[in-house]
Amino acid sequence: MNTVPIPVVIVGAGPSGLTVATLLAQYGIESLLLERWEGVYPQPRAVHLDGEVRRIVERLGIGAGFDAIARPALGLRLVDPRHRVLAQFDRDPGGGRNGFPEANLFDQPELEALLRANVARYPTVSLRGGVEVTGLVVEKDCVRVDFDDRATGGTDSVQARYVLGCDGANSLVRTVIGARMRDLRFEQRWLVVDIATRTDPGHWGGVHQVCDPRRAATYMRIGDTRHRWEFRLRPGESADDYRDLARLWPLLAPWLADADREGLELVRVADYTFRAQLADRWRAGRVFLLGDAAHLTPPFVGQGMGAGVRDAANLSWKLAGVLRGELPEQVLDSYETERKPHAHMMIRLAKLTGLTMTEGGELGNRLRSLLAPRLHRVPGLTRTIISGESPPLHRSALVVAPPLRRGLAGRLVPNERMADGRRIDDLIAGRYAVITTAGPAPTESVTVEQRGGVVVRAGPGTSLYRWLRGGRASAVLVRPDGTVQTCGTTLSDLSSSLPSFAPSARPAHTGSPSPHTPD
Repeated sequence: MNTVPIPVVIVGAGPSGLTVATLLAQYGIESLLLERWEGVYPQPRAVHLDGEVRRIVERLGIGAGFDAIARPALGLRLVDPRHRVLAQFDRDPGGGRNGFPEANLFDQPELEALLRANVARYPTVSLRGGVEVTGLVVEKDCVRVDFDDRATGGTDSVQARYVLGCDGANSLVRTVIGARMRDLRFEQRWLVVDIATRTDPGHWGGVHQVCDPRRAATYMRIGDTRHRWEFRLRPGESADDYRDLARLWPLLAPWLADADREGLELVRVADYTFRAQLADRWRAGRVFLLGDAAHLTPPFVGQGMGAGVRDAANLSWKLAGVLRGELPEQVLDSYETERKPHAHMMIRLAKLTGLTMTEGGELGNRLRSLLAPRLHRVPGLTRTIISGESPPLHRSALVVAPPLRRGLAGRLVPNERMADGRRIDDLIAGRYAVITTAGPAPTESVTVEQRGGVVVRAGPGTSLYRWLRGGRASAVLVRPDGTVQTCGTTLSDLSSSLPSFAPSARPAHTGSPSPHTPD
């Protein structure tokens, strides 16, 4: 056992665990990742992340690598049981308010390989695979983590100041801290099919949702040669009924009728139970839950993996600030306060979307055929769907707004491109920022910079200026995760709320190219 506690032990090296380890490393925080698999889990699972999460991917330093394996989706198309278009919501693949495409399709094993290669460039991160965590024991000022080596059968332990449970839906960490999953009353069984082919089926390049209570389905092209279908299973059906292409063909034929069946490779077929669940608590002292350990969402709005990455982005800078002595320990309470309601809102949206496309019988089909083509007439609905802006974070010690008016507090700042070509995220770079419509006095800029922050001026006529004025603010304090902490009239109004918090550390060289860092 280590005699000096490791600052952070992360249980689980999936997307959430790898993301939080990387972000902590950018602040110079040492961590140990414990993962039951030796390498990347080979089966495809998540296939979508939105523009907000794509911003986090950029911050991790793998933006270019991700773009090489990802396919921007053109939007969402709702179709009836005969595949006739009911409604279509187009998205600009060139990017929106987040500076990147608002729908990105990919293969999860390829993304995890990128994340692993990237985190290996930080000497402060250690990854130990092939181990099974068996228990946590709270000691005087740390947590003992016990685990078994799956290859040798040996046992070991480490001490950690904080433990992050990123160990999935069947989380041991969640069980150990006594947290329970609250059932949000959604359960459907679906068949997930992944196929590789060099044949181009010629379909529209967005996500297709088949609204059909008898056999709801989803289709999307996730790469040059990879395609994903999801079909709702009927009572009594299972993946065993569809183990080969011959038995799958009645489901796939509407999509691949003209394809050469000899050129199709069945990568995976599996049945999944889509559930909506939320842990009743996400923290017990020095132990936190992230990702599927804290929440499970149906996949209808593509927010399952993204929610865990958002957890990592929210918690990492706060935990780094506490460990470096720059922030009080109480800021860690804001993690659950902010993220739990946000995750709950996204789960409710996914439930509503799933029920809308799968329930109602023949009457539901008739209503969809009547109402869906008119959805674009609902004021603000299309803009809401395609804008890429998720709900604001809940008020907390780090999201401060007047009692009767939220304004911009809790919202993510738009990732606008500045006059010098850099985007807002490049300028913030994991530190505090003050964005103001007025030119700051030299002494004000010096004060902000001495505390590790940066001042950004939004000049008249710019979209960032219009965003501030639309939120009835002349200045905002933006946190290191890009969220508006509070609004004010002048920079001096916000200076008292600005802590001393150093910007992200540049990645250390370990014999391979450094991850991207903004100019």
